[in-house]
Amino acid sequence: MDVHLVSSIGSAEFTHLTRSLSKSTIIGLDAEWKPVRSQRSTFPTVTLLQLACQLGDDSSGWDESVVFLLDLASIPLPSIWELIRDVFVSPDILKLGFKFKQDLIYLSSTFSAQGCDLGFDKVEPYMDITNIYKFLQHIEGNKVTKNTKSLSAICEEILGLRLSKELQCSDWSQRPLTEEQIRYAATDAHCLLGIFKIIQAKIIEEGHLCNNVEDQHQSDISLGLKDILEMPDCEDKLVRTKICNAVDIVQATASSEECERIAKGVEVIRKTKPMDESLWKIVRKYGEKLILQESDRTPKTSRKKGRRRSSVVVVCKEKQLDNVDWQGPPPWDISMGGDGSPKFLCDVMVEGLAKHLRCVGIDAAIPLSKKPEPRDLIDQAYKEKRVLLTRDAKLLRHQYLIKNQIYRLNSLLKNEQLLEVVEVFQLKISEDQLMSRCTKCNGRFIQKPLTTEEAIEAAKGFQRIPSCLFDKNLEFWQCKDCNQLYWELLWTKSVAVTTQY
Repeated sequence: MDVHLVSSIGSAEFTHLTRSLSKSTIIGLDAEWKPVRSQRSTFPTVTLLQLACQLGDDSSGWDESVVFLLDLASIPLPSIWELIRDVFVSPDILKLGFKFKQDLIYLSSTFSAQGCDLGFDKVEPYMDITNIYKFLQHIEGNKVTKNTKSLSAICEEILGLRLSKELQCSDWSQRPLTEEQIRYAATDAHCLLGIFKIIQAKIIEEGHLCNNVEDQHQSDISLGLKDILEMPDCEDKLVRTKICNAVDIVQATASSEECERIAKGVEVIRKTKPMDESLWKIVRKYGEKLILQESDRTPKTSRKKGRRRSSVVVVCKEKQLDNVDWQGPPPWDISMGGDGSPKFLCDVMVEGLAKHLRCVGIDAAIPLSKKPEPRDLIDQAYKEKRVLLTRDAKLLRHQYLIKNQIYRLNSLLKNEQLLEVVEVFQLKISEDQLMSRCTKCNGRFIQKPLTTEEAIEAAKGFQRIPSCLFDKNLEFWQCKDCNQLYWELLWTKSVAVTTQY
């Protein structure tokens, strides 16, 4: 994935951005801002805008793309407002997003606050990944449910890639951005291209692009208004379609100066590359419009006094809970009826921390389902005498929480979270504990090491051991529960180097 952080309009990255936009016919959009945890009279300030540009028309080559991260905290917004507005309304560029309307509202508010007229009022043509996914389910004959899947779940199902959402609620206003934040932001926009390409190929394969009287060839849109309206046709319905297309072109692509040039008969040079015919037909048939109403420009507050009051109380409680340090004792403590062995349950937001804890020999479980309800998480932690680790402040609000059963992590990165857990719970990590648990399933290893021959036999039909390891002096360990094999380089004395395939 080719990623460029754009922090200045005078940079080479910005030049690369403008050139890529002129060659792109599909762009994935996403935005990031610092989370707001209380009621405010203003929208959050967007500090990062992601543009994933698909280069070329090859429907199978979505990897031919580049992702630009516009640092809105560093770039003067008036200097890029027109560029972004033109991208949002260009009829030559299909915009992809995942529930992007909220992002557009916040973007519009952010730019308006910097004197950019009314910000942005529409994105067209646009396709939402949620609707694209539902259409894919429909043409494959699957039952279409009303519930909307998360982007992570859709990405995993269609592309086989799992998106980590750990950094979704991180502070996107801090600079410089971490490498993890840059990777997270770029991946969120880039995956939209991959998902759409799968659906695009499916639509073409299934033959869902039937021509009808309202379809026009893409080259017609490239014509001027006079050429469009003078095209011979006896059907009034098609004439009305041409007029509507002509009006759309003027409203979407022409600035006031360009309107004058059109009126005078002067040729207007296109700033972007036209879509190929198959993509244009998909846009014509399934494309949408994102349009902001006047009511969208004002933050919504509760009209019921009682409800507003309760929400403020919730925020106050959340702040109080956020600031409370762990006071113990944990549920595994002998005084609480436990066995004295630390046990944790990492929720979906910090699921990656579980592997880090297992590496140092700590019992760390993950939720029993991919999308657990809060009550399910709490019940699992209670039954297994575990402390629930999370970054979700909402979990702290549930009244049925049992004392000393949940801890909200302050750190964002996994390594820092591991150190935080060790320090807060005063865990003692011995050398014997290192790599004593399976990072895949949390099981224990067979204590007696396996020889190379035994490991090869155990791996048959289950796991591949690289042949380059056969002639090395290695010992192998196998998980008792899932049978996963691990090996250690014996010549490394000070640090255990373990590899997993």
